Amino acid sequence: MVAQHITEIESGADVPRLSARGVTVGYGDRTVIDTLDVEIPPGVVTTIIGPNGCGKSTLLRTLSRLLRPTRGSVVLDGEDIARLRTRDVAKKLGLLPQSPVAPEGLTVADLVARGRHPHQSWLRQWSSDDVSVVERALAMTGVADLADRAVDSLSGGQRQRVWISMTLAQGTDLLLLDEPTTYLDLAHAIDVLDLVDDLHESGCTVVMVLHDLNLAVRYSDNLIVMKAGSILTQGHPRDVVTAELLHEAFGLRALVIDDPVGDRPLIVPIGRTHVQSPGSSNGALAT
Repeated sequence: MVAQHITEIESGADVPRLSARGVTVGYGDRTVIDTLDVEIPPGVVTTIIGPNGCGKSTLLRTLSRLLRPTRGSVVLDGEDIARLRTRDVAKKLGLLPQSPVAPEGLTVADLVARGRHPHQSWLRQWSSDDVSVVERALAMTGVADLADRAVDSLSGGQRQRVWISMTLAQGTDLLLLDEPTTYLDLAHAIDVLDLVDDLHESGCTVVMVLHDLNLAVRYSDNLIVMKAGSILTQGHPRDVVTAELLHEAFGLRALVIDDPVGDRPLIVPIGRTHVQSPGSSNGALAT
């Protein structure tokens, strides 16, 4: 497990690592999330979905302590996250924000090594243990052969793997990923999400925000469906994804069918055009 290989973090199997209790969050005078409660189950991939502006990224940023709620609290491993030192939070929780940017010319190895910063102090300098953790993080994400390359010379998919490698080097098995497939083509998006799935299989608890509904369904064990700053439902995709839910959350007309290559539902959107005519048997499209 990642927790065994990178750090020794213990948590009860049935106790959520991370939760929000009565959280209200906003920007200035605008409230985005109002009195929200949520628990993140340990050891699974949780994905937050919902229409644009519903508060997905705001919730993730609040769970990571980048945003401070005006009311309520976020609890990390049984403690109010607001009362923890920043260094202690970074030892427990790794965050990949939207579209991170590395300093020009920084190498992959140097960026991943920055993940060890929470463990450094004037009493504890860089050590062979840090070297081993960075090497493992590079290997786990499949970017060890890129160690000497400049981050800004990599493809989008490679860069996302490198940033995830840096969060792993923090020594945490709790990862928060804000839209990790943004700006990636489908092949690279699948590549990154396969990596997320590998990390989950290795023992990580992962929380993601995704826009692509079918990718969210395929790669998640737990979905949080949001609308207008509230949670409509939460659970396994097989239990919560219905045509009625999609219409309520997104205003989307869709069929929900069995995925022919997976064990989760598949969402088939229904638009105004390019839909087969009722009773059509020759594949003609109605316009």
